[in-house]
Amino acid sequence: MDAKIGKFFESIGDFFTGGDQIPWCDSDIVAGCEREVAEAEKGSSDELKSECIMRLSWALVHSKRPEDVQRGIAMLEASLGGSSSPLQMREKLYLLAVGYYRSGDYPRSRQLVDRCLEIAPDWRQALTLKKTIEEKITKDGVIGIGIAATAVGVLVGGIAAALARKN
Repeated sequence: MDAKIGKFFESIGDFFTGGDQIPWCDSDIVAGCEREVAEAEKGSSDELKSECIMRLSWALVHSKRPEDVQRGIAMLEASLGGSSSPLQMREKLYLLAVGYYRSGDYPRSRQLVDRCLEIAPDWRQALTLKKTIEEKITKDGVIGIGIAATAVGVLVGGIAAALARKN
């Protein structure tokens, strides 16, 4: 019984806090990836540089700091044109979708994950992200409707109270 009650309160908490299954990344990991990129730029192969930049992009879009997420989005958008393989394009589109999701631009995130799924229709990560985005959009709509209904109720109640006082 206690487990059911715990799950109930956890689901309510997730509803209001936006709990999702997308991992977060600490600033220590971002700093480590930045050091890797700096070291790779000192004469490493282009492939190693590219791998380090992708790891840094992953860390940035999964960061809890909004400025890191925006930096990750900018890095990925700048590198999209240089994607030589469908696999690279899929990875970059997915990370961009995560970045836009984290920044609250759900329609853009959904558009990017749809492009990702055109390349790899059965990719579970992208399918999970799409489901998460759609749930978030639905939840935000429900909360918006609830706020609007409450505002209308308060307004109608205020008018009714004012009319009752006049009589």
